[in-house]
Amino acid sequence: ALVALSFSGAIGLTFLMLGCALEYYGVYWPLFVLIFYFICPIPHFIAKRVSDDSDAASSACRELAYFFTTGIVVSAFGFPIILARVEAV
Repeated sequence: ALVALSFSGAIGLTFLMLGCALEYYGVYWPLFVLIFYFICPIPHFIAKRVSDDSDAASSACRELAYFFTTGIVVSAFGFPIILARVEAV
């Protein structure tokens, strides 16, 4: 499963770079999606650092990190849709 996930991530980044590199379109706005890719794991790392792992139940800090990560992932999918809607792409 991990190999398939990394393969699909590499293919997705390759298509993103190719889509921005084509001279016919000349638009580089979709590269802003990379910002979402970079900030996506930050809430998880902060929650792992702050919360203690002594209890088996999920903590509020970890749940909040999941919430923020989900928001970032949804934004990464929604940003290209908004760009297409306003015809920036």
